[in-house]
Amino acid sequence: MSEQKPYYITTPIYYVNDAPHIGHAYTTLACDVLARFKRLDGFDVKFLTGTDEHGQKVEKSAEKAGIDPQAFTDQVSQNFRDLAVSMNFTNDDFIRTTEERHKISCRDIWQRLLDAGEIYLDSYSGWYSVRDEAFFGEGELTLGDDGKKIAPSGAEVEWVEEPSYFFKLSEWQGRLMDFYNANPEFILPLTRRNEVTSFVEGGLQDLSVSRTSFKWGVPVPNDDDHIMYVWLDALTNYITAIGYPDTDHAEYQKYWPADVHMVGKDILRFHAVYWPAFLMAAGLEPPKRVFAHGWWTNEGEKISKSLGNVIDPLELMATYGLDQVRYFLLREVPFGNDGDFSRAAMVQRMNGELANDFGNLAQRVLSMINKNCDAKVPEPGDLTDDDNTLLSAVDGLLEVVRDALDVQAFHIALEKIWTEIRAANSYIDRQAPWTLKKEDPQRMQTVLYVLAEAIRQLALLAQPFVPEAAGRMLDQVAAAEDARDFSSFGEAGRLTPSTELPKPEGVFPRFVEEESAP
Repeated sequence: MSEQKPYYITTPIYYVNDAPHIGHAYTTLACDVLARFKRLDGFDVKFLTGTDEHGQKVEKSAEKAGIDPQAFTDQVSQNFRDLAVSMNFTNDDFIRTTEERHKISCRDIWQRLLDAGEIYLDSYSGWYSVRDEAFFGEGELTLGDDGKKIAPSGAEVEWVEEPSYFFKLSEWQGRLMDFYNANPEFILPLTRRNEVTSFVEGGLQDLSVSRTSFKWGVPVPNDDDHIMYVWLDALTNYITAIGYPDTDHAEYQKYWPADVHMVGKDILRFHAVYWPAFLMAAGLEPPKRVFAHGWWTNEGEKISKSLGNVIDPLELMATYGLDQVRYFLLREVPFGNDGDFSRAAMVQRMNGELANDFGNLAQRVLSMINKNCDAKVPEPGDLTDDDNTLLSAVDGLLEVVRDALDVQAFHIALEKIWTEIRAANSYIDRQAPWTLKKEDPQRMQTVLYVLAEAIRQLALLAQPFVPEAAGRMLDQVAAAEDARDFSSFGEAGRLTPSTELPKPEGVFPRFVEEESAP
């Protein structure tokens, strides 16, 4: 067997000032689907998530909670670990920026930047958002109703004056533009790329990369009065987890540069401007891609704690089911765009696409096989053009889905899969095996074989999205445990006639809203 090709995918590390919400679940889910798909497709995958635990905002949140910052971050970080387990995520590592391995990594990259002449000491005065942990220029701010200055995120900013180390970001405008032009798919979707290039072309200012007004962070090497800027600290996690600062480490050599950093659109600038500049300035390679997805609203309203409409992914799973939630989040909107979470839309997808389209296809085909073919894979006869059309379309799905996921187009991948699910449903209606049972039993067996084989392949491809349900569907077509990766796709893994099949059971139940009491 040839050596597996490496694939490294990361979530942003989540800021631990609050409980996990739908946005966190959405980002990690996208990474989980990619990681699962790539593993099934023969890749050696490293999938990283974790928590960002330093900074002024965490220090203030801990103070408000009446506990020290480490105890606070221990609590909240565990919530993110628990969410990963609850949503059946398959991350290979979970990194925390309070770990010693990470502090070592941060100190090393700082020293590299200092030795390269990319960092200098001066003093900073400007507008800072504690919530965003970011500095903003005057031109980026607006005035709130109360006359206070507001960052683009909606957070208030405060005027900060203090000694600071600076990174020479202003000298990286040309080199960053050269990098973007040489790597046109470094930033996806393309609309986000346009935002970033416009920002960089507008001119860059040197970036303050240390603070002296609080203490919760990684101390600057040889200057304990300064704490590293939280974003320089946080971004470095992606290389910490693969062995940095040992650039000869087997994992660093194998996995860096990362294939995809998955982020929300609000933190794109840090990943697509600051991070490649930091890395190149330190003599390290930048990642291959940053993909910035959109935000969710809730029933048409912006999600906020003040409105009380934050979506709890655990509550969604308890109400609708894990695989149903996983499916909906990646099916409902083009990945990269903003989307609206609607319970009506959720139920419609569950009942229309999961229960009716896919679940009903499997249930009626496998039930007919159970009743009319001695509960064994049918023996097919000669294939007709209609049979070959369906099988050829399903056989070709892997390449189509692979191409979609290689540009993180989850919605397109799912639409392509569902196109063939609908084609299989149309085929069964045309062929009417219930009629063939009386008129041409051999033809009935052929039709049912073609359908069972289509179900097998559709279930194989559905595994990254709905792993539990797809696994149960593969159980029902007696797919062996070692025949569930994509090396068994297409003709290579065709069902063997006369294989005994278990009694079929429904995989995607219909969701019925409970009636409220009068």
